[in-house]
Amino acid sequence: MKTYARMTGLYAPTLKEDPAEAELASHRLLLRAGMIRRSASGLYSYLPLAWRSLLKIEAIIRDEMEGIGAQEMLVPILTDGELWRQSGRWSAYGPELMRLTDRHEREFALGPTHEESFTDLVRHELRSYKQLPVTLYQIQDKFRDELRPRFGLMRGREFIMKDAYSFDADVEGMQRSYNDEKGAYARICERVRLRALPVAADSGQIGGDTSVEFMALADAGEAEIAYCDECGFAADTEAAAAPVQLEEGERGELQKLETPGCGTIAELAAFLHVPESATRKALALVDGDGSPAVCFVPGDHDMNDVKAEHAFGAYHMMTEEELAQFGLVKGFIGPIGLPEGVRACFDVSLRDSQWWIIGANEEGFHCVHAKPGRDFQIADAEWVDVISAKAGDLCPKCGKPLSMARGIEVGQVFQLGTKYSESMGATYTDPDGTERLLQMGCYGIGVSRMLAAVVEQHHDEHGISFPVAVAPYEVEVVPLDVCDDVVWPVADRIAAGLVERGVEVVVDDRKERPGVKFADADLMGFPYQVVCGKKAIKNGNVELKVRATGERTEVHIDEVASVLSARVASERA
Repeated sequence: MKTYARMTGLYAPTLKEDPAEAELASHRLLLRAGMIRRSASGLYSYLPLAWRSLLKIEAIIRDEMEGIGAQEMLVPILTDGELWRQSGRWSAYGPELMRLTDRHEREFALGPTHEESFTDLVRHELRSYKQLPVTLYQIQDKFRDELRPRFGLMRGREFIMKDAYSFDADVEGMQRSYNDEKGAYARICERVRLRALPVAADSGQIGGDTSVEFMALADAGEAEIAYCDECGFAADTEAAAAPVQLEEGERGELQKLETPGCGTIAELAAFLHVPESATRKALALVDGDGSPAVCFVPGDHDMNDVKAEHAFGAYHMMTEEELAQFGLVKGFIGPIGLPEGVRACFDVSLRDSQWWIIGANEEGFHCVHAKPGRDFQIADAEWVDVISAKAGDLCPKCGKPLSMARGIEVGQVFQLGTKYSESMGATYTDPDGTERLLQMGCYGIGVSRMLAAVVEQHHDEHGISFPVAVAPYEVEVVPLDVCDDVVWPVADRIAAGLVERGVEVVVDDRKERPGVKFADADLMGFPYQVVCGKKAIKNGNVELKVRATGERTEVHIDEVASVLSARVASERA
């Protein structure tokens, strides 16, 4: 028979002070509330309260996966290095891939994701179009050798992840599977009470041509998002290709102007009394092939590292020595008279710009009234998309100004196409007997990261404020004096009545002062608190507190169970 939990028997060692290493609210509060403990850098134990919340998140995920026909299974965490070589990712994935060698000198990886394992599995089994489509998923620990594990559950070396893989006969089928997963992800975020945007994203090491991230909005987010309130467009700054509102320099004949001490865009704009967007920034780099290049971008924008890697490969910005080696003058570089052997590249945002303010390739001088096509050649130039979107850039869908926010990536969906099926030989036979490549998609949700994201969005200065859908317990009953022969029987009766109605209840049966109990209740963040005090009980009432709002009301003892069970049921996922 189900009964309520007691705080005296609950393993939830709370902390009075903020841990020194905790930077984010979720990290700080999950530690203080006795929900996680650090084992080593990037490694955390999930204590009972956190584990209850994680199981609720997993249950929501499983429910949504079942709703779209995905089938749960499990593959080994330890994956054969040969599979990664077949896909081409053994080297490409980089040092984040945790590798090990067994006693027979055979190489393995601790899976950060399992495209190779699932592709290997189905290539031996899915041989006919009659067996398709199929979507398989698992919920499992993953491993990533992060250079700087930080922020608690946000960026760890070991984490819990749901990953799914769809296999279809054609592109249209793959897109249907992709849309099913994307819809399920949106519903999962809604059910765990996360405000999340589906954001166009870069595919990174996973690959594929189309990818969407689900970003939970939070000031603590590592990713920056450009979004439009008008039409709903959203993209992270690694993928956003937003039109830029450019200022133009003045028309006229090319003029070389002395600009002493103007080695930065800010100094140049102030000297000329123009906005920074009227200038053109020159970024000197060495591309992945070792060739020198200068990329010109709007003066008020920065180059995005991920976009730049797509354009230039494993590039790096020139050092002082390399600038001198290639004959470039830092702070005064322009497209007119670039040294021989240094190629010019231009961000696509500058295509329609007609009047530029640029460096003169001479210390202390810039050129104004520079016109592409007249003063320097641009017709056959190399055009690249490398800048990060910023607030005020134009929405590529509706043309309205974009806003910026920070977000926590809690999930991502990918259209892989034949990236893995081609490299690993995963084929099926179509109705005509022709062998064709499987069309694939893959889909991941960070389960443990989602818990942290919930806390980031649902907390205040007193602690966590869990939504009912993922709360470790839905109601806490707080008897102010457990030794009192009036207070304790009422608390026990209320808790038992709630349990009978299917509510998850914890009772603070500790012999602590009321202030300590109230502080811990707010810290742990159970959605509803039933405070049982002798004075209110004499009037036939107890106090009901809503953790999220702080609202307090007196409810008759005999009505508490029915009132609370109805409210809790309406707020469950």
